[in-house]
Formats: sequence, C-alpha cells, structure tokens
Amino acid sequence: MSGCNVVILRGTLSRAPEIRVLPSGDALVNYEVTTHVDAGAISVPVCSVGERVPLGLDAGDEVVVTGLVRRRFFRVGGVTQSRTEVVADVVVPARQSARARRAVERAIEVAEPT
Repeated sequence: MSGCNVVILRGTLSRAPEIRVLPSGDALVNYEVTTHVDAGAISVPVCSVGERVPLGLDAGDEVVVTGLVRRRFFRVGGVTQSRTEVVADVVVPARQSARARRAVERAIEVAEPT
C-alpha cells in the first residue's frame, strides 16, 4: 500500500464474493461492500488479486477492508469506461477483532508520514 492512498473500510457484504481464476493462476475476488453514512448507504466495489481466497465469507457478513483506491479504464463495445474501486490488501471478517485490528493498525502505519 502507498502512504498517500490508504483505505480502511468497514461494512457488510452485499453479496457473496465472486471468485475468478486468472490465466496467471491467481484468484481475482470481487466483493461489494455496503457501508452506512449520514446520507444513506454507499456501495463500494472491492477487488483482491492473489492466491488468498476468502473462506467462509458470504452475503450479510460484516468485514473490515484495508487497501487503496484505484480508478481503472477499459473498453466495452468501443467505448472507454472507468470504474473506481478499492484494491484490497486485507479483507477480514469484523468478528475476528484481533485480525481486523492488526489490519487497521498496519494500514495506519503505512499512512503515517515518515
């Protein structure tokens, strides 16, 4: 993670994680995390790439996510589109408070200027 682009997100999975295996053999996991703010609910797309596939996470589970914000561009039907998403470093069930706390502490350390 980069110190100038750190995200700490706590919310509820809107749907079960979607797992896709890339040609490299790595797993791409897509999440949809809903968090509540004064203005209502916000749905945040989250993705994670790597060999770590979440076990036991399902729609309705509360999670803590740390990572960074990325805007990616792609072409669909000859039209350039973009998507802003959180690229997760860690996705952990909120009920695992010790793991969630360590993930948040690590993200804060990365965010602090040196």
